Amino acid sequence: MLKLPSTILIICFILLVSSCAVTNKIDALKPEPDDAVPLVYENTPSFINMPVSVKLKDIENQTNSLLNGLIYEDNIIDDDDIEMKVWKLAPITIKNETGGKIRTVLPLKAIVKYRIGAKKMGVEMYDIREFNLDGVVTLVSDVALVNWKLNTKTELKSLEWNESPTMTILGKNVPVTYLINPGVKLFKSKIEKKIDDAIAKAMDFKPNVLAALEKICIPFLMNDTYESWLRIVPIEIYSTSAKMKNDSFVLEMGMKSSIETIIGKQPESKFNASKIILKSVTKIPENITANIVAMSTYQEASKIMTKNFAGQEFGSGSKKVKVQNVAIWHKKGKMIIALDVIGSVNGTIYLAGFPQYNDKTKEIYFDQLDYALDTKNKLMRTANWLAQGLVLKKIEQSCRYSIKPNLDEAQKSMMMYLKNYSPLQGVFVNGKMEEIQFQKIQLTNQAIIAFIKVKGIMNISVDGLK
Repeated sequence: MLKLPSTILIICFILLVSSCAVTNKIDALKPEPDDAVPLVYENTPSFINMPVSVKLKDIENQTNSLLNGLIYEDNIIDDDDIEMKVWKLAPITIKNETGGKIRTVLPLKAIVKYRIGAKKMGVEMYDIREFNLDGVVTLVSDVALVNWKLNTKTELKSLEWNESPTMTILGKNVPVTYLINPGVKLFKSKIEKKIDDAIAKAMDFKPNVLAALEKICIPFLMNDTYESWLRIVPIEIYSTSAKMKNDSFVLEMGMKSSIETIIGKQPESKFNASKIILKSVTKIPENITANIVAMSTYQEASKIMTKNFAGQEFGSGSKKVKVQNVAIWHKKGKMIIALDVIGSVNGTIYLAGFPQYNDKTKEIYFDQLDYALDTKNKLMRTANWLAQGLVLKKIEQSCRYSIKPNLDEAQKSMMMYLKNYSPLQGVFVNGKMEEIQFQKIQLTNQAIIAFIKVKGIMNISVDGLK
């Protein structure tokens, strides 16, 4: 009879210990992560400066390449009684002229046939005179921009003869300077038009500008670790009038565009040359608005938060737990925070909340943080003290982390794009960032992404006609 109570006592003790072991172990269901597809964030339109600078030397080189040897030929004499051939004898020089004009000097040789006479009673009574000219023509041009091209209105200002003009009489060249000087008007307009046509062809900005834009609009990899891309999408192109500055033509152009940041695989360019329209304006806006991203992978954020919990205990008296490890992931727009705990309770508890941003501390924290439903139910049955709001509040204080390093990294990546970045020969991207404003947080299947609005200045210079 005495043994029975002892046996019962032992069984009760075993059951009590076993019961205590169950209450100290929590086995809550893990909220499985959701897929969050890569996202695209488009900002409001930005204005990007595109000053186009072309040296007169480049214009000179292009003009010389277009005008070589025989530069003009008119073999029909019946239409205007003139037949003419003009050769370029030496390279053309183009210089800056006062008043924003350009001066072109053209060494030339010409053979001009001039028909004198009339048709009377059905009989042609003509006399054709042939003139040989060798001299230097000086032309001055007004400059304007018309339909992407530098449009000049050229006027012949002077003609200096290297040799006295001659006329062929009976197979001999006879000096006729006194006849030719008043008659320069015979070929004046043709020379002027030839120069205008050559400069217009040489100074077609469109191929250069569109080639530069096409390269600039190829998405630029800002961070290969997190696969963040910067994409510029042109909307409209603006231009002021072309102006002379020192030895160059300066054309202030600007691009109204969307600047996007894309997370994930390399996006396609949205550049479409056929849709680019040039509009004339008097002034180009300088400031731009762009968006950059500050990214924290869940793995990176988990490490930071795990450090936050180091050395801390949660609870009171004999009922305390320590957090050994933290893991976070995405679930239906919320963040799931998994805490591996040891102490009075062993196992993993799951919290859920919405990520928020503290602009002053540059920290991500979690609003409406609470235990996941299954976790809460388990705690209510096994460790009610751990489910209480006071303990959760203390835990919540450590569920935060600074993204300042990520912001700094994003800014650094952007600045790389704004420091003499050259996507194409003769094309350079420069600028600076000024005001930085936090916009919002979005989640992907890999990272927490903070979107930052940046105000500053961006210039895309197109230097030369390459």
